[in-house]
Amino acid sequence: MSNLDMAEAVRLLANEKNISVDDLLQVLVDALATAYKRRPGAAEEVEVGLNPDTLEITFTAYDIDEDGNWINPRDDTPSKGELGRIAAQTFRQVMGQRIREAERERKFEEYANREGDIVTGIVQQTDHRFALLDLGKVEALMPQSEQVPYERANPGTRLKAYIVEVRRTQKGPQIIVSRTHPGLVKRLFELEVPEIADGVVEIKACAREPGHRTKIAVWSNDNNVDPVGACVGARGARVRMVVNELNQEKIDIVPFSDNLPDFIAKALSPAKVTEVRVSDDRTQADVIVPDFQLSLAIGKEGQNARLAARLSGVRIDIKSETQDRNEKAGIFVDSDEFADGAWVVNPDSGEQEWHAADGTIMTVAEVEAANAARESARGEG
Repeated sequence: MSNLDMAEAVRLLANEKNISVDDLLQVLVDALATAYKRRPGAAEEVEVGLNPDTLEITFTAYDIDEDGNWINPRDDTPSKGELGRIAAQTFRQVMGQRIREAERERKFEEYANREGDIVTGIVQQTDHRFALLDLGKVEALMPQSEQVPYERANPGTRLKAYIVEVRRTQKGPQIIVSRTHPGLVKRLFELEVPEIADGVVEIKACAREPGHRTKIAVWSNDNNVDPVGACVGARGARVRMVVNELNQEKIDIVPFSDNLPDFIAKALSPAKVTEVRVSDDRTQADVIVPDFQLSLAIGKEGQNARLAARLSGVRIDIKSETQDRNEKAGIFVDSDEFADGAWVVNPDSGEQEWHAADGTIMTVAEVEAANAARESARGEG
């Protein structure tokens, strides 16, 4: 093979494997050194020189002294015929392996800095342990813990996922992706809302219960841009695209505020809040809401309150106005006297009632009377 033919072969191979010519030439040098050492009577060490312009190849042989130093440099370049045989042997036995290693390293470098990015893949395989996504050049692994409960990832389904981690393995990069990470919601909004991509609008906080509901707090760096309106879009078009990608997961968008009580009140949206009292250490807040808003503020199975607490980073205790007034008046339900339960608003009368776990229902007056009787009994004792 002439040097021109060899140069063309290297260029074509580099294009086919999507590897730079310089990287491929380095692989060739390493492979030729390996092949040289397999020759009978080969020197202990060799340095292969390769002119990138002419592709002229030289071999400089060395001996090794007792201290491990390379000594006695001498030219040991094989004849053209022998060099051709070495090159052919190299391509058969070494180049394939080295090229695969170079491809794996290139793929790892391509994805190593993409942790936190969003990718689109096609589900290739799924079982109770994980799902495999085809990203085109590589596959991504989505463990069960990173899958949304009850979301069916059928083979052939195209979906977006969030890169959690990229690991280097002997078989190439292992990419771990997630459909449950809050970062997925942030990235999806970046794709749909130009103001976020441009940095005009920021997502300050995100709290998510995958498959059910998400709350995000948004802030505008431009007084002329409404952050909530930018994320919602005309007639809800932008947020609808995100909701559709998340299989109809509900999304609440609230404005961020540096004023913590104000932010907590907004985080409990859609409930209306009467008052927020934040502790001195700013780790706990008592939230007072109208009686008819209590259930809405707490949410189904406490979901709204949980998400608001995560979004604000503050422990939240929600009370109705009636509960707050009763507590100020010294009317409490003593867990030593009554079964566990909860205050509930009677839909007919609008009054607060104590619904005990054993089925007992008591009005505020009855609870007050029971507390008074208990205190009287304690005083006599």
